[in-house]
Amino acid sequence: MAWIFFSLSPLTAKYRKVTTSEIPTWLVLKCVKYICSSALHPEHSVNRDRGVNSDSFYASLIDNSTHKRHLDQIHNQLLVSGLQHNGFLMTKLVNGSSNLAQICYARKLFDGFCFPDVFMWNAIIRSYSRNNMFRDTIDMYRWMRWTGVHPDGFTFPYVLKACTELLDFGLSCLIHGQIIRYGFGSDVFVQNGLVAMYAKCGRISVAKVVFDGLYHRTIVSWTSIISGYAQNGESMEALRMFSQMRNADVKPDWIALVSILRAYTDVDDLEQGRSLHGCVIKMGLEDEPDLLISLTALYAKCGMATVARYFFDQMKTPNVIMWNAMISGYAKNGHAEEAVHLFRDMISRNIKPDSVTVRSAVIASAHVGSLKLAQWMDDYVSNSTFGSCIFVNTALIDMYAKCGSVESARMVFDRNSDKDVVMWSAMIMGYGLHGQGWEAINLYTAMKQTGVFPNDVTFVGLLTACNHSGLVKEGWKLFHSMKDFEIEPRNEHYSCVVDLLGRAGYLGQACAFIMKMPIEPGVSVWGALLSACKIHRCVTLGEYAAKKLFSLDPYNTGHYVQLSNLYASSRLWDRVAHIRVLMREKGLNKDLGYSVIEINGKLQAFHVGDKSHPMANEIFNELQILERRLKEIGFVPHTESVLHDLNYEEKEENLSFHSERIAVAYGLISTAPGTTLRITKNLRACVNCHSAIKLISKLVQREIIVRDANRFHHFKDGLCSCRDYW
Repeated sequence: MAWIFFSLSPLTAKYRKVTTSEIPTWLVLKCVKYICSSALHPEHSVNRDRGVNSDSFYASLIDNSTHKRHLDQIHNQLLVSGLQHNGFLMTKLVNGSSNLAQICYARKLFDGFCFPDVFMWNAIIRSYSRNNMFRDTIDMYRWMRWTGVHPDGFTFPYVLKACTELLDFGLSCLIHGQIIRYGFGSDVFVQNGLVAMYAKCGRISVAKVVFDGLYHRTIVSWTSIISGYAQNGESMEALRMFSQMRNADVKPDWIALVSILRAYTDVDDLEQGRSLHGCVIKMGLEDEPDLLISLTALYAKCGMATVARYFFDQMKTPNVIMWNAMISGYAKNGHAEEAVHLFRDMISRNIKPDSVTVRSAVIASAHVGSLKLAQWMDDYVSNSTFGSCIFVNTALIDMYAKCGSVESARMVFDRNSDKDVVMWSAMIMGYGLHGQGWEAINLYTAMKQTGVFPNDVTFVGLLTACNHSGLVKEGWKLFHSMKDFEIEPRNEHYSCVVDLLGRAGYLGQACAFIMKMPIEPGVSVWGALLSACKIHRCVTLGEYAAKKLFSLDPYNTGHYVQLSNLYASSRLWDRVAHIRVLMREKGLNKDLGYSVIEINGKLQAFHVGDKSHPMANEIFNELQILERRLKEIGFVPHTESVLHDLNYEEKEENLSFHSERIAVAYGLISTAPGTTLRITKNLRACVNCHSAIKLISKLVQREIIVRDANRFHHFKDGLCSCRDYW
C-alpha cells in the first residue's frame, strides 16, 4: 500500500515487513488517489487520521480486502496510528476476517480488544454463526451476557440461527425468554427467526403461535411458517398458509415457491404444481437452481419422468439434491432401470452421493429384481462410507428379500450390530414375503428379548408372514397383542387379518371381522375378501365385496379382473362377458401378464405365447419336451385355470404357453445344469403353472424361484415353499 511506504516508521517494521509484490495494484491505486486528494485539500488532512474521514478510509480498505495479509497490513497501520482501540474499525476488522472465513484471526482480534461493546460482540458472534460454528456462537453469547453487555436486535438473529441448527428446543425456549426480557418481543426480524427456529426444531405449533402474534408480517414471516409446515410434513397446512398469504396480497419470493412446490409434491397435486410452475415462469425465476430442483422433484414424483429429466438436463452441473430428486423419482414411478443407470452415471462422474442417493438406488435395485445387480449394490455400499449406515443397510435387507435371496438379506441383518425397530421389521417382512412364518415369529421374539419394541410396520410383516404360511391362530394372537404396545391397527393390519382368515377358508369369520371394525374398511380390506372369495369360489360374498370396491375405487382395473376371474372359475361365462363390457364402458384395460427371468445379470421378459425372442424355436421345443415329460409322470393340467370359455384341448395348449412356463424353458436352455432360475411375474401365478413348475423342478434337478404379485415361491425337488398355500 502506497501510504505504508510514505509514512513508514520504525514501529511499522516491528510488526510487518511488506514487499510491493504482495500488494494488489487496485489497492495501491486507491491509496494513491486518497493521498493525492489529501494533497489538494491539506486543510482536511490534518484531522483525517483521527476523524470521521480516517474511519471511513480504513473501513473502505477493510471492505475491499481479499486476503488475510491485507487485514494484517491494515491492522499494523492501525497500531502505528494509535487506532487499535477504535471500536468501529476493530469491529470492521473482525467482520472482514469473518467474510474471508478467517475465524481464528477474528477471534485473535477480538481477544486483543479491551472492553468490547455490543457491536464487537455481535461481530464475533456473527463470525461463528456464519462459519457454522453454532456451539461456539452460543458460548460467545453466554460470555457476552456474563460480562454484563446486553444483546440488541442484531445479536439474536445469529443466536437463533445457532439454536435452529443445533435443534436444541430447551435452549431455544431459554433464548426466547431472554428476547422478551430484553424487549425484542415485537421485533419482526427477531420474531421471524423464532418462527424458523421452532419450525426447524419440529415444534410447528409453537412457531404458529409466534407467527400469529406478529403485528407486521413480512415475506420472510410468511416464508418461514410455510417452509416450517412443509418441512414438518404438514403439506396441507403449508398450502393453506400460502392461500392466506396470497389473500393478504403478499407476493411470494423464490424461497416460498420452493416450499409450496414441495407441498404440492408431497400431496401429488400435479395440476396445482403446474399452475405454480407457470407462476415461476412469469416471475422470471425458472433458472433459479432451488426451483429447478423442486420442479424436478414434483414432476418425477408425479410420474412425469420425461419432464423431470428435461429440468435435470437443464443444469450443467446438477448438485446432489438434483441427482437425488431424479433418481428417487425414477425409482418410485416404475423406472427402476433408469434410476440405476443414472446412479451409475453419477458415480462414474466422481460425484459423491449422500445416503439419500444410495437408498434410492438400493430401492431401484429392489424393483429391478436382479440378484446380480443387488450384489453389485451391496458391494458398492460395503466399500463406501455408507457401510455402517443403518438406513442404507435396512434398504439392502429389503432389496435382497425382494430379489429372492432371503439368506443374503439375513447376512446383511446379522452383520449389523446396531439394529433399530425398522431394521428388525424389514427382516421380518422379508421372511413374510417368502412365506417363512415361523422364522418371522422367532425373529420377533428375539427382537423383544433385545429390548426393541415393535411398531405398526413390525406387525404388518408378522401378519403377512402368518397369512402366507397358514398360521391362523398365531396371526390372530399377534393381531390382538398390538394393544399391549398401544398400537392402533390400521386398514393394512385389518386387511392382513381378513386375508389370513379368508385364505384359510374362514370366509364367514372374515366378513364378521370386517363388520366389527372400529374404522371404515378401506380398499385393501375389501380387496382381501374378494381375493379369498376367488380362491374358494364364493360368488355371493365376492359380489358383495366387489360392490364395495367399485364404490370406493371405481377405476381400478384389478377389482374388475378379480371379479371376472371369480366368475370364470365358477364357469359363469355370461357374467364374465358382462364385466368385460363394463370395463370397456369405463375405458379400463386388463394389465398384460408377463414374466421376467434373469440370465447372467440380464433380464428377459416374456408374454403369454411369446414367440418374439430370437431363440423362440429352441424355447418352444423345450416347452414341448417338458410337457411330454410331465404327462409321462402323470401330470394332469388344471384346466380351470383358463379364464376363457374354450374346449379342453384349447385350454391345455393355452396353459402350457403361460409366460412363466416360457421363462422356465428359456432359463433351462440358457444356463448350465443345476443353476437356480429366478423369475418374476407381475400377476398372481395360476394353479396349473404352480403345479407344473413344482414337478419341473424335480425333473430337471433345479431350484426355481418365482416371485408373483403376492409372494415368493421356492420350487425344489417337486415341492414349493408355500406348501400349496398362497
